[in-house]
Amino acid sequence: QVQLVESGGGLLQAGGSLRLSCAASDRTFSTYAMGWFRQGPGKEREFVAAISLSGGSTAYADSVKGRFTISRDNAKNTVDLQMNKLKPEDTAVYYCAARRAYLGNYYYTQKQHYNYWGQGTQVTVSS
Repeated sequence: QVQLVESGGGLLQAGGSLRLSCAASDRTFSTYAMGWFRQGPGKEREFVAAISLSGGSTAYADSVKGRFTISRDNAKNTVDLQMNKLKPEDTAVYYCAARRAYLGNYYYTQKQHYNYWGQGTQVTVSS
């Protein structure tokens, strides 16, 4: 069972950048498809970005497309989320998620498809 630990959250002004990182405990990290989700105050948890096993395929929510970039390093067992041009509406707790996958270029955008979750890291963007 993989354990996920997010880091990198913080408080910053609109227009700024932040990089979130998620460290996985499982040495078979390369067999997990990964995703980032977020949950704002009073909102449902929503999809942000996803990446396939090798990192060759990615997907983004329309609200972050062009501003956020997901990447992974299978040698370091990490998946990152680079967030640029942040907006107040990006304020949320950001969660890293993982699930076993067997198709190399497939990613998952629905939260119910993920089995493992981190504890979350808070990102607050002020106007």
